[in-house]
Amino acid sequence: MDWNAIIRGVVATLVFGVVGIVLFALAFQLMCKVAPFSVKKEIAEDQNVALAILMGSVLLGIALIVAAALHG
Repeated sequence: MDWNAIIRGVVATLVFGVVGIVLFALAFQLMCKVAPFSVKKEIAEDQNVALAILMGSVLLGIALIVAAALHG
């Protein structure tokens, strides 16, 4: 068993996981800044389903990009 390879794999997984979470947060913040209304208020209080689907789609798109970058 090659412990160095296992440790490198775990570290790479943690690094890419953190990068993915940071990208999710940045995408959400960017969408909140670009929108001429409060995204959080529209989704939470007004229960705007269309906006929630749009935000979910953006996050899924970023997830696919991060997964493609990880896969190579």
